[in-house]
Amino acid sequence: MAEDYIHGYSPAEMRRLTLMQTILNDAELVALDLGGVRRLLDVGSGLGQMARAMARRLGDGARVLGVEREERQRVAAEQQAIEAGERELVEFRAGDATKLPLTEEERGSFDLAHARFLLEHVTDPLAVVREMISAVRPGGRIVLVDDDHEQLRLSPHCPEMARVWEIYWESYRDHGYDPLIGRRLAELLHEAGGRPTRVTTVFYGATRGMPLFGPVVDNLIGVLEGAALGLDASGRLPRAEMRKGIAALERWREEAGATLWYSLPLAEGILPLDGDLR
Repeated sequence: MAEDYIHGYSPAEMRRLTLMQTILNDAELVALDLGGVRRLLDVGSGLGQMARAMARRLGDGARVLGVEREERQRVAAEQQAIEAGERELVEFRAGDATKLPLTEEERGSFDLAHARFLLEHVTDPLAVVREMISAVRPGGRIVLVDDDHEQLRLSPHCPEMARVWEIYWESYRDHGYDPLIGRRLAELLHEAGGRPTRVTTVFYGATRGMPLFGPVVDNLIGVLEGAALGLDASGRLPRAEMRKGIAALERWREEAGATLWYSLPLAEGILPLDGDLR
């Protein structure tokens, strides 16, 4: 994760990330093809829930390595793994996604390298993807999952919330990040020397009446609340305006048929074998 992480590392943000992964991990596992994978690298592993979920799916004998730059997230990941009785499932290692902390024997040995919600928080996403490609064996796969913030739609339309949301994601550009990077994932794989093989989306939405509706809306509110201080300090959005937007969202969630539509782009590619045509 980048040094200048927009949402910060407060206890509230850690709780939000945990909630989000509880909702999202099963949906992504449906979209992932983990067949034949015995060595997996999770880059920007954060709190480690997805790394552990993939390790559980792979089963005995598989090796999963999670690399995370932020110490507070690594500590929390270790603690959550211990509390779940899964400390041995994943090795968590400190390191930068643009210079992965791999030994000579490890580099070029993984069957799959995975990153989610990472590229939107770095200033040089191509460097990250190149590192991921260098970590897999010939014929190995790379899976990228990341945001395209323009995908969010609320029905019925909530104009106050729509304005706040656009201001929020446009603020990524202040840090040199791309808030629409999800639409570029296959392009990045190609530019980094991989061969894109598949694109799809991971659905992350719900309608009122579904058990997931409340948690999905709560996560959206948490995203905005976590960014409120920075948006106010930058002059992009005063706290009073943010409160109005969140209040409008709270009213919206009580409307019959209220629906949040959101999909996360997923792109998969391979490191071509010698002589393979792209």
